[in-house]
Amino acid sequence: MIRSAKFIGSFPKTDDCPKENFPEFAFIGRSNVGKSSLINLLTNKKELAKVSKTPGKTQNINFFLIDEHWHLVDLPGYGYARVSKTTRQGFDKMIRYYISHRQQLLTLFVLVDVTISPQKIDLDFINWLGEMRIPFSVIFTKSDREKANTIKKNVKNFNEKLLENWESLPNYFITSSEKNRGKEEVLTYITSLIQLETETI
Repeated sequence: MIRSAKFIGSFPKTDDCPKENFPEFAFIGRSNVGKSSLINLLTNKKELAKVSKTPGKTQNINFFLIDEHWHLVDLPGYGYARVSKTTRQGFDKMIRYYISHRQQLLTLFVLVDVTISPQKIDLDFINWLGEMRIPFSVIFTKSDREKANTIKKNVKNFNEKLLENWESLPNYFITSSEKNRGKEEVLTYITSLIQLETETI
């Protein structure tokens, strides 16, 4: 359980991000995947991350200090956003630079909307993570919006698509911000990674 969470700042470039050597866990997904709602669920603060009906509102790298010893990082969404092509390309460059160069990053959580069929943009992004050897897990969001059988089917279809390029599947979680589903599992996983990192230092 998270005891404290506070907004540190919003940064346009990786080089501007906090210099502290706290472990970092970054969250990313297509615009409108429910990222802000999930962050608010995990931190138990309804308005920590701003939830918007307009996709693409997150345009910088947003840092939150959790329990005074790790950073939760909210990255701009990829895919659809009501911005120019040039701006989208700028987002993409910023995101990929952070992911591939940020030494404090322990793992990346890729959010995927479980209510829809597998999307090429999600699969391509995950394949790029594999090529770059970036540690990541998948978080399926919005599981309250479909019946259990549909959720199970969509997760199975997504994983089958991944196995076309992967020898084994990444760790994944099924969540719902509305139903408080998956919160403890994600936080327990984060805690385990922090403990493992501490033991290896």
